[in-house]
Amino acid sequence: MDLRMMGLDPTIMDTLHELLDFPEESDKSSHHAPSRAYVRDAKAMSATPADVKDYPESYVFVIDMPGLKPDQIKVQVEDNMLVVSGERRREREKDQGVKYVRMERRLGKYLKKFMLPEDSNPEKISAVYQDGVLTVTVQKKPKPEPKKPKTVEVQVA
Repeated sequence: MDLRMMGLDPTIMDTLHELLDFPEESDKSSHHAPSRAYVRDAKAMSATPADVKDYPESYVFVIDMPGLKPDQIKVQVEDNMLVVSGERRREREKDQGVKYVRMERRLGKYLKKFMLPEDSNPEKISAVYQDGVLTVTVQKKPKPEPKKPKTVEVQVA
């Protein structure tokens, strides 16, 4: 289609294409598409159920991670963000002739990220893994004591 016939200058359309950064028609994959690692992490985060509890002295994060061994779980704090991850891989069968009739147990990556509240103390974290459930406890910082009002005596001159 000739854009000059419609009264549009083709250089304007070229400039708009550059500004909006449209991919070329011949390019099948867009560079705007998320990476495989991002998609994998997003799926892992949505498939990892968790509860967060606020107690007077701590925050407790309860994450379901069935089928993992404690050494397969990693708990980290990065820039005030609690990151819990692990991966469950398919067990290699000793008998090579085994075929799965049904496979329903979850395999793959477990991942959950939590932004820690301002009053949490990232230096005081504990984690316990029991019966497929990871419980991470983050202690709260002690509350500052309220300041008492200062009384000044007024002198008469």
